[in-house]
This record gives sequence, C-alpha cells and structure tokens, in this order.
Amino acid sequence: MSLLVDLFLLLGSLVFLAAALGLLRFPDFYIRMSAATKAATLGLGLLLLGVALGFGEGLVAFKAVLLLVFLFSTAPIGAHFLGRAAYRSGVPLWERTHVDELKGREYE
Repeated sequence: MSLLVDLFLLLGSLVFLAAALGLLRFPDFYIRMSAATKAATLGLGLLLLGVALGFGEGLVAFKAVLLLVFLFSTAPIGAHFLGRAAYRSGVPLWERTHVDELKGREYE
C-alpha cells in the first residue's frame, strides 16, 4: 500500500512539474491557462488520492473525496470564465492560431 501511495504522490508532483514547464513555454495566455487548469486538476487529484490512501482513515478519505468533487466541479468552470473574460477584454491570441471561433460573435 505504501508503494501505491508513493506512486500517486510522485505522479501528482510530476504533473505539477509539467504544468509549471507549460506555463513557462507555452506561447499565449489561453494555452497556458488550459494547461495549468488541466494539470492542476489531475495533479491535485492524484495527490489527494495518495493522501486518502496513505492515511487510511474514513474521515480523511471522505474529506479528500469531497475536495476532489469540489475541484472537478469548480476548476473547469473558473478557467472557462477566466478565458472568456480575457477574450472579451482583448487579450490577443497567439499569432499562429488558425481558428478563432468567437470572432465576430457578440455576447449578451
């Protein structure tokens, strides 16, 4: 069981490392935000799973599952609203972006 816990914690940390590298290397705000949100959700999910298994108590596992549900329900929605606000504020897309599906559309 300890090996499984260590594996989840290591994988979660590696996903966070990949997200940090993506924040440094990706070309524009939208791609960085997408990478950070997806990686943070997966990375924190793996860390919480490792914590739940590592402590082995029912209450700790229950709290970890509640945190996972909260994370998976709020992080994508928050990223969507942040991207939408950035687009409406005029944050430019990467110059090599070929498709802008929102160009010319008006929001209420």
